[in-house]
Amino acid sequence: MTQPSFKIEQLAQEKLKDIHEKKGQFLRITVISGGCSGFQYKLDLENNQNPDDVVIVEETAKVVIDPTSFALLEGSELKYVEELIGSYFQVVNPNASESCGCGGSFGL
Repeated sequence: MTQPSFKIEQLAQEKLKDIHEKKGQFLRITVISGGCSGFQYKLDLENNQNPDDVVIVEETAKVVIDPTSFALLEGSELKYVEELIGSYFQVVNPNASESCGCGGSFGL
């Protein structure tokens, strides 16, 4: 089976591994309607996986995405950003034709 086209950069892999070791959870990414550009990313830590989820595994990092959201995320990369004001996961989506100034929503 081929790995779906979704990348997890090294720092994000390390953070997800740390979360899994401490809490036993993985990251779920969902695309929902909303925000200033039409769609928003929703990131949750979860224990349950659905049978139809797209599962991305790189090294020890695991991300699950429902099929509808994955259609909008294919080719994207998950990054982990560390700044003075805090740290967070960020989805870099090459399919997004626009995004709002805060980076919280995108349009196609």
